Amino acid sequence: MTDDEVRESWNRKASEWHAHVGRDGDSNRRLNSDPVLWRMLGDVRGLRVLDAGCGTGYLTAQLARSGARVVAIDIAPAMIEIARANVADVGGQVDVRLDDGQTLATVADASIDRVVSNYVLMDLPDHEAALRAIARVLVPGGWAVAVFLHPCFDVPDGPERTGTGIRYAWPRPYADRWGFRCTWGPFSSDFIAFHRPLADWWRAIRAAGLVVDDFDEPMVAIDRADVPAEEIAKARWTSWSVAFRLRRP
Repeated sequence: MTDDEVRESWNRKASEWHAHVGRDGDSNRRLNSDPVLWRMLGDVRGLRVLDAGCGTGYLTAQLARSGARVVAIDIAPAMIEIARANVADVGGQVDVRLDDGQTLATVADASIDRVVSNYVLMDLPDHEAALRAIARVLVPGGWAVAVFLHPCFDVPDGPERTGTGIRYAWPRPYADRWGFRCTWGPFSSDFIAFHRPLADWWRAIRAAGLVVDDFDEPMVAIDRADVPAEEIAKARWTSWSVAFRLRRP
């Protein structure tokens, strides 16, 4: 599957994605991964932050409201159009531009203090190039927070809830690399994603010259009155994602 196919997939579902994620993130982000992302990211006031794969801009807006000077990029023109509208009223310094997360061609070397890659890397055909690009644009001592689907639990046909737990049906050996299309949620078009085993991610991170100084498997930690109890219980079964903090030495 090619870059053009990935771009077109996101162009087709941009409006539906905006309706799903909204201005605050979907339930998985709010409950599971966003708390970990912000812990790893730290205080961004006055820092130049790259939202690498901004989608419709919910996190871009939050970064700007937190005092960051934000550059936000995405490969899909339809996503960029919505993101620009979503950040128009947040104030601060926000530059939303069309770019490819595998190259970051519009971003200068050593010009970014923090990079956020939020559920993006598993959708890119060349994750190794994306990690090299992240390392290139970071200032020495700067870091990236990368959140993506947990490779142990990203099978397109799973999980299946049973009476006693969760069951996965693997279409291929876990250690293989493969790309796949899948349907999910309320969306009328399919998604393109790429499975790579966790060891591949560690090797690619090291090859890019980045150092892992934090790692987590986000799961909801507290009960919330605004979330149904059954949704909280489901979120505690499995960590759907992994979160890395990657420092440029």
